[in-house]
Amino acid sequence: MSFYRDFYDKQAIEGWNALERRPFETITVKRLAPTIGAEITGVDLSKDIPDHQFEEIRRALDENLAVIFRDQTLTTEQHKAFARRFGTLHRHELASNAVVAGGSLDPEILGWKTGPQSRYTAGDAWHHDVSCDPQPIWGSLLRVTKLPPSGGGDTAFANMYLAYESLSDRFKSLLDGLTAIHDGGLAWTAGYGAQPDPGKSYPQSEHPVVARHPRTGRKFLYVNSAFTARIVQLGKDESDAVLNLLFRHVEKGLAFQTRIHWSPNSLLFWDNWATQHHAVWDYFPEERWGERASVVIGSAPQA
Repeated sequence: MSFYRDFYDKQAIEGWNALERRPFETITVKRLAPTIGAEITGVDLSKDIPDHQFEEIRRALDENLAVIFRDQTLTTEQHKAFARRFGTLHRHELASNAVVAGGSLDPEILGWKTGPQSRYTAGDAWHHDVSCDPQPIWGSLLRVTKLPPSGGGDTAFANMYLAYESLSDRFKSLLDGLTAIHDGGLAWTAGYGAQPDPGKSYPQSEHPVVARHPRTGRKFLYVNSAFTARIVQLGKDESDAVLNLLFRHVEKGLAFQTRIHWSPNSLLFWDNWATQHHAVWDYFPEERWGERASVVIGSAPQA
């Protein structure tokens, strides 16, 4: 048996790598992989960022989808202030995971501590953050505040533009126009064993299987194994078959993935619509702690 990349994969990746990338004036951007990921230097996120530099950071994110800033000593308020430049800060349904700041809960920061007693770690599956919301998180900004001393704990990313573009034209024509139900209970109750507050239920929302990004105009795949329950226009068996194929397509798509390695005082920022990510839990029983601020932009993915 011979192993080779499919024609559609090669064509899609060739097109991505041929995109025009203008030089930057106020920051340095080092790509971490050909198809996704970059490291940004030359900026201090603890200070006010001039408008031109801010726009260059936005462009670097559009081009690379997941960017990491290293050697950034940030307070929680500075973390939030940078995130707030991009939109409204998200408040997570799992309020019990909010960070305690100044003696009170801060619902704009989602925190977790994974250690030897943990049954799971947050994000240990390929997913878009909180895609069950009516207006899902567009951008997530994460600090890991305690790293496992032996290493590990990478965050893996997959490019959802390429996940769509690397499908055959015939299969893309099937997906275009379909919508799917994203269910918070699938991720948090069935996945984590978390229960909503009394009298409440976790959100469910319907989003296009293939959406068009409002900033780039490119189509991206918007289903994930953590939250996506079913495709509305298909019967159960058909929906399961299509979704499972797409979930495996993302998982095995090494050509449009990268793993980002953490170092102390880093901030990782990703486009949560055009990517999926996976927190790699390879450091048990050591500890890894993190805090995330996330951004909503007042809209949901649209076809």
